[in-house]
Amino acid sequence: MITGDLYEPPTVLERVQTDRGELVLREAAGRFEVISNGVFLMDTSDGRSERLLVDAAVARCTTPAPRLLIGGLGVGFSLLRAVAHDHVAAIDVVEIEASIIDWHARHLHHLTGAALAEPRVRVIESGILEWLKITTSRYDAICLDTDNGPGWLVFDTNSEVYDAHGLDLAYRCLRPAGVLAVWSASRDQAYEDRLRARFGDVEVLETPQERGAPDVVYVVRR
Repeated sequence: MITGDLYEPPTVLERVQTDRGELVLREAAGRFEVISNGVFLMDTSDGRSERLLVDAAVARCTTPAPRLLIGGLGVGFSLLRAVAHDHVAAIDVVEIEASIIDWHARHLHHLTGAALAEPRVRVIESGILEWLKITTSRYDAICLDTDNGPGWLVFDTNSEVYDAHGLDLAYRCLRPAGVLAVWSASRDQAYEDRLRARFGDVEVLETPQERGAPDVVYVVRR
């Protein structure tokens, strides 16, 4: 057991009830964490694989000024990486939780405030599936970082993001030769098979972790 000054218990900064249940923002030793219904979602301690998600998608774009869609604001790693690419023309960030958008203004402003103020950035309060269904925008790259990947859903209803219909929606919203990049906490063979059936070749990029399976980024092209 860690005792005394070596252990700093998390401080709960916000606890809200949403249509999807309880959402908690807490801080420990300078690290911010988001917890959904008791399930750890993300924190600000690393971000390597989230940056890879964006870097891989942008690097494979064939247009000089690509338009980018990010599914999930989270703690902002993907957004921060996207705005660092000066040639990206537009960045749409879709986030279902109004509370997370609000937390970036009140608690995470020192991390993402400048990025969110960028004129290239538009934050859309919506579920990613709903946005893919209704938008008339077309993107050169779509980066999806929802749940903890296809094999570790935070909400069962999000399974549609990863099923054949969800892939069809992503395909529809991509420009010709557009890139879909999907983050996952581990490899999922069934999902890889669905990607391959819809898009063809699948790249699998791994980011080793100190414990457990590597984080994974799947990359496919329309």
